[in-house]
Amino acid sequence: MNRSEKTEAVEALNATFKEAAVVVVTRNLGLSVAQSTDLRLKMREAGAGYKVAKNRLAKIALNDTQYDSLSDLLTGPTALATSADPVAAAKVAVEFAKTNDRLEIVGGAMGSTVLDVEGVKALASMPSLDELRAKLIGLVQAPATKVVQVISAPAGQLARVFGAYAAKEAA
Repeated sequence: MNRSEKTEAVEALNATFKEAAVVVVTRNLGLSVAQSTDLRLKMREAGAGYKVAKNRLAKIALNDTQYDSLSDLLTGPTALATSADPVAAAKVAVEFAKTNDRLEIVGGAMGSTVLDVEGVKALASMPSLDELRAKLIGLVQAPATKVVQVISAPAGQLARVFGAYAAKEAA
């Protein structure tokens, strides 16, 4: 990498850190290319990103962001999972680490709050933003549906009574 490529890489990482709601630091303990590709695909499907970067460049990119406290975690073969959804990157990383012993969760941060391994796992167990939105819409729609059922019930009962009288007179 020449100097201009390094500068571009630092700027791209810095922009990623400024947009991210969560950053998860993972340690690569010998992932194969297929496994790494599978992890990247799962991250992309969840709306997250997974980037292997030189620790020195990542530490420079962390400056002037709310994640500058993560620089202590960047030792050895690390990679960074980021997402705008506060849960997506953590959820995918933890799920992948459960099935693959070659990926280790080192820690992470959500905003200026540094998370240890257990904190990242706790974050991964929370529902995602889309799941919370679906639950909220379900809660909002439920009372409206019940109101409609209550209002339409007497009309339905009247229709059944008139139908029973008509059947009785016809017989």
